[in-house]
Amino acid sequence: MKLLLAEDDAILADALSASLAKAGFEVEVAPNGAVAEFLLLKQHFDLGVLDLGLPMVDGLTVLKRVRAAKPALPMLVLTALDGLEHRVAGLNAGADDYLTKPFDFPELEARIRALLRRARGAGGGSAQQFGKLSFDRDARRASVDGALLDLSPREWMLLDLLLSQRDRVVTKDQIAESWAVDRSESGAGSIEVYIHRLRRKLEGSGTAIRTVRGLGYLLEEGES
Repeated sequence: MKLLLAEDDAILADALSASLAKAGFEVEVAPNGAVAEFLLLKQHFDLGVLDLGLPMVDGLTVLKRVRAAKPALPMLVLTALDGLEHRVAGLNAGADDYLTKPFDFPELEARIRALLRRARGAGGGSAQQFGKLSFDRDARRASVDGALLDLSPREWMLLDLLLSQRDRVVTKDQIAESWAVDRSESGAGSIEVYIHRLRRKLEGSGTAIRTVRGLGYLLEEGES
């Protein structure tokens, strides 16, 4: 399992990286928020361990941007701030778990393994079925009743985001942030255009994209 450890304290980062490696994880270290954001958005990781007090780009900002682009990626937040308001801010920004410094390594390892088990149990990274729609994130394949969907990069990211947030409304800001990691279709159309295209391709799948006026879009069972 590959982890991203974002920690600006070099001594702590080296110690945690070594301990995590001994525990069987592959670890990449980011010394600041800018590097953490770039790596998390551009590379594959099974989990991110993110200190909130990062230089250049603060950890809370990184967390919000990564959560918008990769809703299913487990994120564990580390911080020296133990006030209730800081914990709430981290969780509201998209953290899956929260650990206050100082902590013992066995607790960190246990929380990481718990998050990874939860992600596997939720079907992260495996083929998923929604009506006649089959979606496999790892293989980057989507099909309706066995027929492969021809999706552009933005259509793929849009479908991935909607499926990951199936029970929640996805805002236009979230969609725009997820697209920000890919420039291959820059200027190719508005969000409404891509929603329309994706709706057409999902016809007959038993999955529909509903517009929630003033809020965004919601994926639900049933035809649009």
